[in-house]
Amino acid sequence: MPMSRSQCRPFLLTLLVLLFPCGTYAQEKPAEPVLLTVSGEVEHPLQLTAADLSHLPRHSVRAAEHGKEAAFEGVALSDVLKMAGIPTGEHLRGKLLVKYLLVDARDGYQVVFALAELDSAFTDREVLLADRRDGKPLSAEEGPLRIVVPGEKRPARWVRQVRELKVGSIK
Repeated sequence: MPMSRSQCRPFLLTLLVLLFPCGTYAQEKPAEPVLLTVSGEVEHPLQLTAADLSHLPRHSVRAAEHGKEAAFEGVALSDVLKMAGIPTGEHLRGKLLVKYLLVDARDGYQVVFALAELDSAFTDREVLLADRRDGKPLSAEEGPLRIVVPGEKRPARWVRQVRELKVGSIK
């Protein structure tokens, strides 16, 4: 026996709700916040979360900032640049040596590094993108990410609250 029009409506509404659940019915995980953007003259622009950074090798350094020594933990800045497709090692030569990295902080502070300063083929110093200090996550004032440059006499390029890395070149 066929359904009448008045009997079909509730059936169709139920079917639509089951097939196309709206936001109140669907339980979605909230997206993890982006901690770091890598942009500019890169092969692979990136928007990295804490989970993305957790897949990179961890490093630690002891370094003094304003006379106070601390243990910093994080990832090598060079590893993040490799993820973005920046040439390294023997591939970083010639015209590529005019490329630089502009580090941009949430408070507007900016510093520049030549890419060669960050490459293990040019230097033994490892610049760290730190997320921990003395075994604890960085404070809101410092983090969630900061640049640590061991061996520099002044920590002027130790950028707090890092939010973006921009690769460019002198033209």
